Amino acid sequence: MNRNLHPGKGETLIWLAIYGLVLAWSAIEPKDRFTWFLEVLPALMGVAVLAFTWKPFPLTRLTYWLILAHCIILMIGGHYTYAEVPLFDWLRDALGGQRNNYDKIGHLAQGLVPALIARELLIRLDVIRGKAWASFFVLCFVLAFSAFYELIEWWVALASGDDAVAFLGTQGYVWDTQSDMFMALIGGIIAITLLAPWQDRQLAAFTRNGAG
Repeated sequence: MNRNLHPGKGETLIWLAIYGLVLAWSAIEPKDRFTWFLEVLPALMGVAVLAFTWKPFPLTRLTYWLILAHCIILMIGGHYTYAEVPLFDWLRDALGGQRNNYDKIGHLAQGLVPALIARELLIRLDVIRGKAWASFFVLCFVLAFSAFYELIEWWVALASGDDAVAFLGTQGYVWDTQSDMFMALIGGIIAITLLAPWQDRQLAAFTRNGAG
């Protein structure tokens, strides 16, 4: 298989090493163990899915590395809680803001990365003909996924009470849910505009090599 479209063994080991090291750091004395578990769980589930699909349906290198970046964002948020990531505390104070906005980075990634995954699946499986329609569907998927995640946060909050405050990370902002979904939408737009040509080149290599 063309190494330009799928990570080789060495690159895969680097991917796994980065994932493992950041996960181990994240798990060492997190701010709140319950919140850490909730935040990191999607990264753990994601790597399990990647391991299961690695042989039968490998993804493009771009998608794999952006999934890793998203996992790292989740692990950092889990370690500190999204409301207390030090760098974004500093940015808040330096810019005279009212809240730590690290969670918005997380929701931007929550739109960007799933958008690229969905786009890759739609194109390779020939689910929708035409890239314009595929882009429209991807954005609809991003908003639906973001809304469903907000529902999950609500359900967790109802089930666990005060223990879920750090997981919700609203920081008293009444429009937090709406702004989270808006950031996911921006991430999806970035995916289908700025990153789509890069992904298309790698997808073209898949087609030439009969990889799907």
